[in-house]
Amino acid sequence: MSLNKFKIKGLTDAQVIEAREKYGQNKVFYKKTNQFLKGLFIIVTEPMTILLFVASTIYFVSGKTSDGIFLASAIILIAVISSYQKARSRNALDKLKDFTKPKCKVIRNGVVIKIKTEKLVLGDSLLVEEGDAIAADGIIVHSNDFSVNESILTGESMAVTKDKSKKENTIFQGTMVASGLAIATISAIGCATSLGKIGASLQEIKEEKTPLELQINNFVKKMTIAGALVFFIVWAINYFNSRLLFDSLLKALTLAMSVLPEEIPIAFATFMALGAWRMMENGIIVKQMKTVETLGSATVICVDKTGTITENKMSLAKIFTLKSQKTTHIGNDLSADEKQLISISMWASEPVPFDPMEIALHDVYATEIEKDQRSQFKMVHEYPLSGKPPMMTHIFENKAGERIIAAKGGSEAILAISNISAKEKAAIEAAIQSLSTEGYRILAVGKALFKGDNFPEKQQEFLFEFIGLLAFYDPPKKNIKSVLQEFYKAGIKVKIITGDNAETTASIAKQIRFIGYEKCISGDALLQLSDEELQKQVGEIHLFTRMYPEAKLKIINALKANQEIVAMTGDGVNDGPALKAAHIGIAMGKKGTEIAKQAASLILINDDLAKMVAAVAAGRKIYANLKKAIQFIISIHIPIIFTVFIPLALGWIYPNIFSPIHIIFLELIMGPTCSIVYENEPIEKNAMSLKPRPFTNTFFSWKELSTSIIQGIVITIGTLFIYQFSVYQGFNEQVTRTMVFLVLVTANIFLTLINRSFYYSIFTTLQYKNNLVFLITGITIFITALLLTVQPLLDFCLFTKLNLQQVGLAIGAGIVSVLWYELVKIWKRNFKRA
Repeated sequence: MSLNKFKIKGLTDAQVIEAREKYGQNKVFYKKTNQFLKGLFIIVTEPMTILLFVASTIYFVSGKTSDGIFLASAIILIAVISSYQKARSRNALDKLKDFTKPKCKVIRNGVVIKIKTEKLVLGDSLLVEEGDAIAADGIIVHSNDFSVNESILTGESMAVTKDKSKKENTIFQGTMVASGLAIATISAIGCATSLGKIGASLQEIKEEKTPLELQINNFVKKMTIAGALVFFIVWAINYFNSRLLFDSLLKALTLAMSVLPEEIPIAFATFMALGAWRMMENGIIVKQMKTVETLGSATVICVDKTGTITENKMSLAKIFTLKSQKTTHIGNDLSADEKQLISISMWASEPVPFDPMEIALHDVYATEIEKDQRSQFKMVHEYPLSGKPPMMTHIFENKAGERIIAAKGGSEAILAISNISAKEKAAIEAAIQSLSTEGYRILAVGKALFKGDNFPEKQQEFLFEFIGLLAFYDPPKKNIKSVLQEFYKAGIKVKIITGDNAETTASIAKQIRFIGYEKCISGDALLQLSDEELQKQVGEIHLFTRMYPEAKLKIINALKANQEIVAMTGDGVNDGPALKAAHIGIAMGKKGTEIAKQAASLILINDDLAKMVAAVAAGRKIYANLKKAIQFIISIHIPIIFTVFIPLALGWIYPNIFSPIHIIFLELIMGPTCSIVYENEPIEKNAMSLKPRPFTNTFFSWKELSTSIIQGIVITIGTLFIYQFSVYQGFNEQVTRTMVFLVLVTANIFLTLINRSFYYSIFTTLQYKNNLVFLITGITIFITALLLTVQPLLDFCLFTKLNLQQVGLAIGAGIVSVLWYELVKIWKRNFKRA
């Protein structure tokens, strides 16, 4: 909330309520999908649900009513668990979408406030500035140097200048402010706006799947096909041996159910959505889910200087006047020449300032100039910020016909069009060098004389008198040194890309211990390089100064051509193309323009680069935990598949050791483990000291799958050993089944604990803060104990009570079949770099 300087009161709270009741909210209403029915349809059509339904039907037809009821109940239970997981993901994403809804500034009760765009009402006084997306249609009542890009409506990319006194005095929803500032009275909202009328007829665009999501879907599809093939093979073998149709189908369905890794897609959706929600709670808004995948792979981060490395608190610290050729601290007594410099610099600023430097100039003018003439002069012409480096010129007149033509901008820009001698130029350049080396941001100020009203087309056509230099100081953020060290420790290179000059940027870079501050390249020099030279330079140089939008974009593309995964911070209109081109576009939440936020895939709410370190850590954590979950799913599915298939294929004494009922029990144990326990795992302590993960890595390459496959095979060996041991001891089928089931449950529990880290020991991971591990493990042990001790449950599952020796052997085999991986971890920690 802030006071406004526009003498516009806006609506009162009572008028806002009245307008909202009468005309509604600023929303465009599209046809919405019923999420419940959509979710129900997805669950009903899932392969596992179909298999359960078929198995349940066969049990009912065969007269095994209790088994049929159990499987029907299992369908409902799995549907509830699946719905809960999806609801968690959907709610997290809905909250994220609500949080990322665009905001706008309005004047109400005489005060400028920020509200969500949907809260706008008819008659509101909307304040828009450079880089804002216009939230509704309105009629301009005040403007400064105001132009709008209306390409979304007209297809014309050129900015249109608008003013209340011109025919073009209307702004439209969805268009972008190209320059300046305006206040408009809202004339249409929601579906009544020009864009709303077009948008209401459009259907919702379908979101594209991310690369990892496609890989997961492809893997599950392949496993589904494999399950179908195995189903037919097993059904054929059983039917050939028994000639019993329904019995053969049930046994084939058992194996098909064991093959399907239906937990993987649910785990992926849960991890991504909840990960994004947790990041939002930490001050990081993730706009695109694919960003979560990419974060852990970032190898380079390109940052702006002003407001990212520095505090963006511009204060006028020193001034240099050409006439006296001396530099003075603000706060000292100022001479007449120095006061003239302050006055001209204020006239070169917007009458109602919104830029931090212009606000500082108005404040110094009010403090240092005895006679305030701002109310006596009116701006009659202006030249917006333009050129390389940029400059701007304002022309003011009073009623007596006195005229002020004032300009400010980059020192090179003002020097190029000023009438100065070689000696004066040398003095100015020496002052610029001295101030820049101290870390000040430099602006030059000039004034011109011009008779008549036929002003030049370009401001550069005036002949300016060089008045002096303004030295602004924007101190580095207090935490920026430690932030840089965190990036370097994580193996991420940092590059500064700024519009400021080389000396100022190098000075600030040196203060914050930035690696590579000694060498830099300018935008002009960079644009002259060939593609090959550019790729080499962007690899070696870390400081880029006097950069223009096209130069920034070339840097990003060259880094991408070097196979870097690029993160880029930005806040201005001109940062849009580079933000969009980067793998991870990062907009600033406070000082970022709406254009920058729309182009970015991630927003730092408080403009704090330290949050980007947290974002990279979160990305690495989410990916690592998802990898653990998927590896767990694959590892535990392998022994289930082989335990069902091998006795049948090899004609062992008890060929059908498990039925669909046993597989469902195991599925219900596995599901919560992978998608609840692992999602809640904290980041491992070495995660931010490892090199970035290559973006091309996939869970489903041989390298990634080998550990899971080996773990699964060893558990299979342990399970089948107990099977054969039981047969060798002469135990009956029920004892054998019970012991084999207990081996798998034990292996499941210990695999959960072992796979919490593929590097640190189980004794280290047991100290990790994740209460869900012990909750889920405790529930699993409790349910298993019930199944193996309560007689009705024993009868239902075709189990029997085991003696202590049998329990000990089964549990021991389950533990040993998993615990061996601790030896691999010891080898990794001692003989191999992490």
